Amino acid sequence: MSFESVWNVLRWVLAALAAGFIGQFGKSLALHIIERRRKNEAERKGEALPYELEKMRIKELQKIEKKRAKAEVKRLKKSNGKGD
Repeated sequence: MSFESVWNVLRWVLAALAAGFIGQFGKSLALHIIERRRKNEAERKGEALPYELEKMRIKELQKIEKKRAKAEVKRLKKSNGKGD
């Protein structure tokens, strides 16, 4: 075995170890970032909750008003049809 072939094998072994090291810590870092992001989103949702509830309440009131108006138009059409 020549020094060059030993060095070539050693270089591949070191590359595999480095890739494993980077992969493991990269995975840990990614999991840490994901967990921190989820925590921040949960906190933000907790803070935004009253605003979201108010927004939903307004939307529901608009739906109810729209249904009332539609029912009123339908009632008027019915009453006009009977009177003719």
